[in-house]
Amino acid sequence: MGEQRHVTFPQEVIDEYAALGVDLVAMFSAGHLGNRIGVQIVEASAERVVGTMPVEGNTQPYGLLHGGASAVLAETLGSVGSMLHAGSSKIAVGVDLNCTHHRGVRSGLVTGVATPLHRGRSTATYEIVISDEQGKRVCSARLTCMLRDVNPGDAQYAGRKS
Repeated sequence: MGEQRHVTFPQEVIDEYAALGVDLVAMFSAGHLGNRIGVQIVEASAERVVGTMPVEGNTQPYGLLHGGASAVLAETLGSVGSMLHAGSSKIAVGVDLNCTHHRGVRSGLVTGVATPLHRGRSTATYEIVISDEQGKRVCSARLTCMLRDVNPGDAQYAGRKS
C-alpha cells in the first residue's frame, strides 16, 4: 500500500533500545493488524506520533471508512507514544479507548496525530485526532495505557531478541 516509510526516532531513544538488543522498527511498527490495514507510522516521539492509513480496503458496507479501522489507527499511535514515554523497562497495555466519529470518508488517506494528555509512572493517556486529506476532523479518540514492567515472557512481544 504505497511506498514504505521509516519511523523517525530521537537518537537517544535509538541508542537506549539498541543497547538492549531491541529492533525499534519492529517494536514500534503498526503490528500485524495495523500492517494488514495499511497503517504507516511516519513520525514517533513521546510528544507526538503521526501515522497514516488508506481508506480503501478499510470501509464498511456503505463505503465509508470503518470506525473500527479508525480505532486501530488511534490505538496504534497512542500505544507507540505510551511506549516511548514509558521507556525500555516497561510495556504499554491499552486499558481504555474512546472514539467519536465526526464525518464519513470514502477515499484517500487519513492521518492521525497522537499527543499526550497525561504521562505518568503507571499510566499514559493520548489524544488522537484523525483527519482527512482536506484537514477535516474525521475522528477524535483518547487512549489510556497502563505502563507495566517488562517480564521475561514479554521478550517476544516487545521487539527483544530472545
